[in-house]
Amino acid sequence: MRNVNDDAFDEFSYLPAQGDALGVPVPPVRRLTHSLPDGRTVSALRFGDPGLAPEVTFLHGAGLNAHTWDTTVLAAGLPALVLDLPGHGDSSWRSDAQYTGDTLAADIAPAVTAWTDGRPQTLVGHSLGGLTAAALAARHPDLVAALVLVDISPGIDPNGAAASIRAFFAGPTDWASRDELVDRALSFGLGGSREAATRGVSLNSRIRPDGRVEWKHHYAHLANRLAADPGAAAAVDAAQRADAGVLSAAGWDHLAAVTAPVTLVTGTRGFLTEADRREFRERMPAARHVELESGHNVQEERPVELAAAVRAAHDGR
Repeated sequence: MRNVNDDAFDEFSYLPAQGDALGVPVPPVRRLTHSLPDGRTVSALRFGDPGLAPEVTFLHGAGLNAHTWDTTVLAAGLPALVLDLPGHGDSSWRSDAQYTGDTLAADIAPAVTAWTDGRPQTLVGHSLGGLTAAALAARHPDLVAALVLVDISPGIDPNGAAASIRAFFAGPTDWASRDELVDRALSFGLGGSREAATRGVSLNSRIRPDGRVEWKHHYAHLANRLAADPGAAAAVDAAQRADAGVLSAAGWDHLAAVTAPVTLVTGTRGFLTEADRREFRERMPAARHVELESGHNVQEERPVELAAAVRAAHDGR
């Protein structure tokens, strides 16, 4: 756990140990920034030789950031672009707090186009990143050669198992130390081992000038605000229930419009119920389905197996 000023911390310092554990070299990696017309920025990590265009683009889930994919990217061994979605990591927050697949896809499309030189990608999205990936693939089929969704389906119940993520982030907005955040993550069954949870927390939080620690992403601040105002939380919950059908329909419409081959990767202990899986199979009969022994964050619990599924999708596109 780092206790020094964040400015002295190298965000890539964990990669050598991760590469050694996998028995693979760590490729060149650097951070990129793309400016949007409204002044916001989208940030990303670029893995691979600068002379090679990315072949795989990764989008993370709510409350995470690009580094959640580090081990999966190293195991896959392909030139990769790994985004911080708006409101997360080093990307700007949205003032309207509209973090849906549609809005995020519109935000990141110009950046993905610029960073990949328009080369069709194997697009991999986890959770919220999966919904964003489906919307991006539907809107920009020229950018997507294969689509991999990780433990997400448009039909998932936002008030089911996925509600645990909101509960996890609905704690205090600041903490005395990162150790407290690690303890909280492990108590919710997140992060895998303590070592992995420590790495994840270090890369997903920041030390404020007053010495307190806070999450880097907007999601935690929104969840905390709702938890502190029961009236607002009830109104939001009612709105979510009313909008669930609309959002689900939009997500299925996006997938129906995707022309690239689709792979669904689910965790045996993930967020999708058997009914969710069955609906996906019925609606997407041509899609490949891979099930791994994992919770929701498959990329952190089973990165090598997930990398194999990504490579299979990439090689078969």
